[in-house]
Amino acid sequence: MTGVVEHGELFIGGAWSAPAGDAVIEVVSPHTEQVIGRVPHAAEADVDRAVAAARRAFDEGPWPRTSPAERIAVVRRIKDGLAARARELAELITSQNGSPISWSVPAQAYGPVAIWDAYIRVAEAHPFEELRDGAFGRALVRSEPAGVVAAVVPWNVPQFAAASKLAPALLAGCTVVLKPSPETPLDAYVLAEVVREAGLPEGVLSILPADRGTGAYLVGHPGVDKVSFTGSVAAGRLVMASAARTLKKVTLELGGKSAAIVLPDADLDRTVRSLTTAAYLNNGQACIAQTRILAPASHYEELAERLTAAVAALPVGDPLDPGTAVGPLVTARQRQRSLDYIALAQEEGAKLLTGGGVPAGLERGWYVEPTLFGDVDNSSRIAQEEVFGPVVCLTPYQDEEQAVRLANDSEFGLSGSVWTADVERGLDVARRIRTGTYAVNTFTLDCGVPFGGYKQSGVGREFGPEGFAEYLETKSIVLPKGYTAP
Repeated sequence: MTGVVEHGELFIGGAWSAPAGDAVIEVVSPHTEQVIGRVPHAAEADVDRAVAAARRAFDEGPWPRTSPAERIAVVRRIKDGLAARARELAELITSQNGSPISWSVPAQAYGPVAIWDAYIRVAEAHPFEELRDGAFGRALVRSEPAGVVAAVVPWNVPQFAAASKLAPALLAGCTVVLKPSPETPLDAYVLAEVVREAGLPEGVLSILPADRGTGAYLVGHPGVDKVSFTGSVAAGRLVMASAARTLKKVTLELGGKSAAIVLPDADLDRTVRSLTTAAYLNNGQACIAQTRILAPASHYEELAERLTAAVAALPVGDPLDPGTAVGPLVTARQRQRSLDYIALAQEEGAKLLTGGGVPAGLERGWYVEPTLFGDVDNSSRIAQEEVFGPVVCLTPYQDEEQAVRLANDSEFGLSGSVWTADVERGLDVARRIRTGTYAVNTFTLDCGVPFGGYKQSGVGREFGPEGFAEYLETKSIVLPKGYTAP
């Protein structure tokens, strides 16, 4: 990416339109601290226009009334268009949020393509109408689109989160107003171009880069029927409270403080290699990151030594360098947050095993060393609060029962993993953890099965038939006795 990317218009109702105000979002590189892009900052008047367009398109337009096959054909063209521009999207996202390009290509660019594709398969298999036998006769059960959707996506995985909301919403027949984060609005303009080329009808999609204030106005808008939000727990509470005033449907994908349980029989070479990736992926800016590692006391010292060496060896630097494993954090504010938690952990008595500061030679850019703490008390703030940076806790446990208790001792319940030579034993542990997504001897997010959180990690599910259902309403039409289908 070279030069400063300039966009002067907003994508409202499927067309480029001048913004209502003159406020501008400046996009700053977390590596160079230089401005790399400028886009309009959407105002409340722009939200009003976008919601009005979405409302008309839903209430009067063709999109909700087209056949599932017709919607699938358009969405498939969107998916193919994004795949064709995958490398461009990966580089744009890396330039904006510091995600290492080695991770951006598969996860930030092709990951969203896989989500679009997975939802197409779900929609193809979904029974939009089915005859059922009820208690007193037959009924037609219909799936109908939920309405106008406000989709709010974060900066850490902007296209991944957008796909998780747009794909099911569009396939269901909804219309959408998408609000990208002000830290990462540039890739949304590529999405808008792809959507236009795919032939999505007028009014069906608007894209409004803006801050939290405009986002709050969108979420509370009376013309919106459904809110899908990915972000922090604090923001999620505000979204839920706002939606409650008009009883909007909500899907909330929020924070995490996920625990990886290493059982005594685990293959330590494989476990350390996998957990180093799982803990520090996307520079630690991932809600599913395995940021608490629970180690058996019998193997604690060996595991601590191996993890320390692996974390210390992670290459840190320019996120566009293919050899980089950990890049800069997205903003100076996020860097300071990590540094503050590192100081807090030391005050709380955690043992600093590696990292703990700004990498030498990388004073420019918002870098934090990959940091590992040992002997962490699970009740401490560093173990209980989401840092959202490259800071990981290692905690010893005495037996399996204590490991399960420690894993469950959290207000979060989004992800987690267990590492063992005995898969059946791992499954038994998995069944006892209160979390929405779990893995045995692996770490991945599978967009073909439901994803979401227990407790304060969220409400509802994304991916799979369950994620698709979040954008549908169910209607039962009771039929007269003796009715037979034509």
